[in-house]
Amino acid sequence: MSYQGLTALVTGASKGIGRALAAELARRGARVVLLARSRESLSEVAAGIREEGGTAEVVVGDLATADGPGAVLAELRERGLVVDLLVNNAGAGSVGPFLTRPLGPQLGSVALNIDGLLALTYAIGTDLVARGCGGIVNVASTAAFQPMPYQASYAASKAFVLSFTEALAEELRGTGVHVMAAHPGPVATGFFDGTSATVHPVADTPEVVAGRVLDDFARRRAVSYPGRAASRVLNRAATWFPRLLPRTVVARAAGALNRKLGLHEVVDAA
Repeated sequence: MSYQGLTALVTGASKGIGRALAAELARRGARVVLLARSRESLSEVAAGIREEGGTAEVVVGDLATADGPGAVLAELRERGLVVDLLVNNAGAGSVGPFLTRPLGPQLGSVALNIDGLLALTYAIGTDLVARGCGGIVNVASTAAFQPMPYQASYAASKAFVLSFTEALAEELRGTGVHVMAAHPGPVATGFFDGTSATVHPVADTPEVVAGRVLDDFARRRAVSYPGRAASRVLNRAATWFPRLLPRTVVARAAGALNRKLGLHEVVDAA
């Protein structure tokens, strides 16, 4: 599959993996539609893409709000932007003990990770099937494969993305629309910004992850475990143990790991 000439909508495109995906799609010849909440950040990303000869459009919207997805879809229609590839990358997650962290951000992250993704997938996916071509990439996480104490709501929302994407891929098999789930492990982004938690020092870079996701999608793979070669092997292997062990054992092991990382003592940064 070639990305040349496709119109690709990337959510969460203002930073991290989304920004890297947008830049890499533009380098591969796609017309990129950048979606996030910050117009200033998106404009900066778009300017960088245009400086390198790419094409980028900016759409500002908040997928975590009840009317956010509808407003985004309305703007796409108004501007005549017909999406060939939907990259549901936008995501957020709370870290720390569930009952001692504020509820609002956790509800917001679940709304973004699930409700926003569903709304865009439903509307754009319906159009893709009608045209008999195109694709959907849902960025989940290796956290999707097990319950994760101290990241409880985040892992649960990504488990939804995993299950939903696998089911949708089967439903759309034979329609001409390819669906893929991507499961990055630790990535050096601002995911823990605003808290005392830190990203693992051997985390992959967003650029490496983005390149691998697009390579895997171009090869029509059903799933991607992106990152460096060593990360791909480790991340894929790590998803098998939760499928073989009792769930209580898996939850205890994940909790022990996150306690070792200090996530049970997370506080907001000053």
